[in-house]
Amino acid sequence: MHVVGFAGYSGSGKTTLVEQLVGHLRRAGLVASVIKHAHHNFDIDHPGKDSWRHRKAGAHEVLVASTYLVALQRESAKPVEHTVDELLPMLHKVDWVLVEGFKHAPIPKIEVWRQSAGKPVCYPDDAHILAIATDDLHSLPQPTTATILDINQPAAVAQWLLDNHLLFRRSDASS
Repeated sequence: MHVVGFAGYSGSGKTTLVEQLVGHLRRAGLVASVIKHAHHNFDIDHPGKDSWRHRKAGAHEVLVASTYLVALQRESAKPVEHTVDELLPMLHKVDWVLVEGFKHAPIPKIEVWRQSAGKPVCYPDDAHILAIATDDLHSLPQPTTATILDINQPAAVAQWLLDNHLLFRRSDASS
């Protein structure tokens, strides 16, 4: 299994890039999963639905399954900040796992940065950033030895991942 993180601030284009990369990897015959960090209290359930009622009744976990979709909801009594290493075993073994939003995770990452978003860069303080996907390489505020990728060329970003797949291979993975 190969694991790559996508770091950057809100509004930089991480979700769009990850979405496009999933499609490119799939067209290349590979299977990709996504781990997405949510900063806000979110809920995939809806008030009044059976699974919502089970959670509100106090179930620690509710697993909802249909012929095409399985969703596991696990309720925590206290806030828990899960790590990527804790979440990876919850997924089936796949070719690629794209991790969005775990900015400080100690995994190989691509920083997604746009000057127009008005946010700082992460790469000077994060040795795990191997590449920067940006829409203007001349706007980078500090020099870098990281590979510069064009965020508007997701096929080229996908190809860079495939060409450099050994950098993203998990030593604890069997595939």
